[in-house]
Amino acid sequence: MALRPLTPVQVRVLGCLLEKERTTPDTYPLTMNGLLAACNQSSNRNPVVSLPEHTVANALENLRAENLVRVVYSRSNRAERFRQVLDETLDLGAAELAVLCLLMVRGPQTTSELRARSERLHPFSGTAEVEQILKRLADRPEPLAARLRPGPGQKESRWDQLLGGALPDDAVAPAGEARPAPLAERVGVLEARVDALSDALTGLLADLGQAPPDRPQPDPPGASDPQAGR
Repeated sequence: MALRPLTPVQVRVLGCLLEKERTTPDTYPLTMNGLLAACNQSSNRNPVVSLPEHTVANALENLRAENLVRVVYSRSNRAERFRQVLDETLDLGAAELAVLCLLMVRGPQTTSELRARSERLHPFSGTAEVEQILKRLADRPEPLAARLRPGPGQKESRWDQLLGGALPDDAVAPAGEARPAPLAERVGVLEARVDALSDALTGLLADLGQAPPDRPQPDPPGASDPQAGR
């Protein structure tokens, strides 16, 4: 099924519904308040936004029109609740949904970053499996993901979702582009895991009402040299 390109707000709303369905099933489907909090949370989001309720409500209406979101009615519910049906509409499996979800709420990422950040969404055996899922999404008749050209100084190329529309040709990596060397890939996995742990700690401290610790800054050149400045 071909979809019209989604707006950034629609992508964020749908991605948050996907995420919370898997990470907080006890509170899913989400109320408007729950969805607002998910969209605007400061951890595990890129970019961080502050969306007002009327903007999220408008996005929900458009997602419902595209058959990507449904309202759940129940006599026991005091408020409307919302659930995603992207999996049903586009016939996507759990692994594909997990990868798409991360791209939707956190923006372009490497396979290493996706692997490190996916533990609460889906168990992947390694980056090779994530790469396989990404290629499956990219090879659909209506592609849902694309590999980007590496930026300056980047060890790995990044992937992005296409629910928001096609990317410029000069941003997409050519087919058959070589994968990073094993050492660079392992370093990328470790860096992504450190970032994921840092994000998890920031989220935990925010829940406890505490400020996250400042990250250590590298010493200025010569700071470790006892002869410096003499």
